[in-house]
Amino acid sequence: MAALQSRALAQADYAVLQMDLLGCGDSSGEFGDASWQDWIADVVHACHWLRCHARSARAEMEDAPLWLWGLRAGCLLSVSAAKQLDASCNFLFWQPPPSGRVLLQQFLRLKVAGDMLNGKGKEEPEALRRKISNGTPVEIAGYMLSAELSMGLDQAELAPPPIKGRPPRLEWLEITSQENASTSAIGTQKIRQWQQSGYGVNSHVVRGPAFWQCSESVVAPALIAATTAALAQPVV
Repeated sequence: MAALQSRALAQADYAVLQMDLLGCGDSSGEFGDASWQDWIADVVHACHWLRCHARSARAEMEDAPLWLWGLRAGCLLSVSAAKQLDASCNFLFWQPPPSGRVLLQQFLRLKVAGDMLNGKGKEEPEALRRKISNGTPVEIAGYMLSAELSMGLDQAELAPPPIKGRPPRLEWLEITSQENASTSAIGTQKIRQWQQSGYGVNSHVVRGPAFWQCSESVVAPALIAATTAALAQPVV
């Protein structure tokens, strides 16, 4: 989905950089070696790289706004990285969580369920949290989460970064299997927080599958179309 959306945006004349974080995809390192701070540094470096290369390639990119785009935990990561940039940027969120603590709790529940299915007994999420606090990594669904990554995610909040310069935008997209659904209650609360901080926000609810939960490749064409259209529209 990320690759398909990147191509769609490139065809719409955006300069797009799709990156692999440390320990992910084709990047160097092991997933278990990554920390939240490592990933923030990766995003900041990618922003500088894209700015430099886009400006070198096309003069009209000089004043083009920078967008940070994330899916779920990637939304939290983009917010953390934006605080280290020297200017405001726009945000594109796919299925943003209210906080990193919520996501980490979901991951730990996966660990508990997996251990029970494998006959390893039941270890409560709070016991796993204590292990992480003591610096012990946790293996979940075949991936080793370092204590540094887990604790960084646990502390991450979807709070709007300070505005530096031009009023920034946020395009908030939620995916659901239901017809005629509206933005979630938590999403509405978070959007209000961003608006009160000076961000122009558009929210969108798109019907489609929860592709990030599927082991096989699943496509949500409506999300790609809605995202491309959202970036081209002004805030209302």
